[in-house]
Amino acid sequence: MLVVPRTLSGFKDRLPKEAMAKEKLLAKVSKVFESFGFVPIETPHLEYADILIKQGSEEIQKELYRFKDHGGRDVALRFDQTVPLARFISQYHNEVDLPFKRYVIGNVFRGERAQRGRYREFTQCDFDFIGSNWIVCDAEIVQVIYASMASLEIEEFTIWLNHRDILNGICKYFGIHEKKSIDTTLRIIDKMDKIGKDNVCAELKKELNITDKKVEGLLEATSIKQIGSGSEFFSEIAQMKGWNEELKKGIEDLERMYEILSELEMDRDTYRVNFSIARGLGYYTGIVYETTLNRLKSLGSVCSGGRYDDLTRTFSKEKLSGVGASIGIDRLLAGLEELGLLSGKSTSARILIVCMQEAYFAFAHKLAESFRRSTVATEVYPEVNKLKKQFSYAHAKGHEFVVVIGENEYISQTITLKNMTSGMQLDGLSFLKALEIVRE
Repeated sequence: MLVVPRTLSGFKDRLPKEAMAKEKLLAKVSKVFESFGFVPIETPHLEYADILIKQGSEEIQKELYRFKDHGGRDVALRFDQTVPLARFISQYHNEVDLPFKRYVIGNVFRGERAQRGRYREFTQCDFDFIGSNWIVCDAEIVQVIYASMASLEIEEFTIWLNHRDILNGICKYFGIHEKKSIDTTLRIIDKMDKIGKDNVCAELKKELNITDKKVEGLLEATSIKQIGSGSEFFSEIAQMKGWNEELKKGIEDLERMYEILSELEMDRDTYRVNFSIARGLGYYTGIVYETTLNRLKSLGSVCSGGRYDDLTRTFSKEKLSGVGASIGIDRLLAGLEELGLLSGKSTSARILIVCMQEAYFAFAHKLAESFRRSTVATEVYPEVNKLKKQFSYAHAKGHEFVVVIGENEYISQTITLKNMTSGMQLDGLSFLKALEIVRE
């Protein structure tokens, strides 16, 4: 009996066009990371389960892919790249220089409900500072996010900023003091865009058993969002510094970061404070980030992260502060495709060489080798076929040029070159002249 070919829900196959678009995005962001001095590392997809448990929120723990391996070991697939980083830096901190700036690109796994732009296996592009608690590191993360979006030619985006001390301070101002209750509050507030204000109110009342007045005040405070300039915004919320020391520290940290960012050639409208940004993962302790596409806000965050000062304490008595963010490349791809911003090519080769007779293939491969040595990616069509079919193949895959080798070209060792965009065809070209045209 034949097996029906099918893909698991929440997992995704990528056809060449999308896979190539993804590779190009990854190459661009890697270049940005390295331009800031971040270096690559790799960690395994599979970790001992005790490495990963208790690091994320309760919701994340429910989504963990956890099982016994063939040796009976309790293992789990990583749900993000940050917890493996904490394990990595605890193991190797004597072998790397601090502060350590790393980036990593790889797949992670969460058994969550699949939906648009959200899969159970997805690629994260993480970049982190480890070993420094200076606010300049937090500011640089904003710069990297900004530069990454610019490198991908995304013009309309917003980097939303908040601070966990601000959220903790607001909770305490309204009588929510226990860490577990604060974590529950932030987890529920973080779902505002997904379930709406009424459902958030209902969940807060149910989980925390607090009055309607406190819920109303809590939601009013956490819905504060920067509209105008940074200086205007911080003037408007200055009185909140008097609520408690945590709120004061959180606001002042953001002010210090804005002082650094204001000196840079960045569009100031692209980064704004939003007190509703909480981030669901429980290990964040300071500034947090979420980046959304302005034309596709319903997609959710395409780059998020924050500061985590206590993550390595699970593995080491030595405290190592960290801050970083992650680009969700799969969600970003879904957004760019929806906005019509992905290229239509499904080939890496610029030139397709086609032969009119079998005897010409040796010359075709020699010619292809010459183009490749001149850094022009070239493909040879492997069959003798009708010219119309070979041109259709080139058009479908997105080759820019087709080289046709017929009897005249084979005898004279010249080239017939056809531009697949303009339709212009040039006969009797030397290799060097053809190369010049291709490179123009």
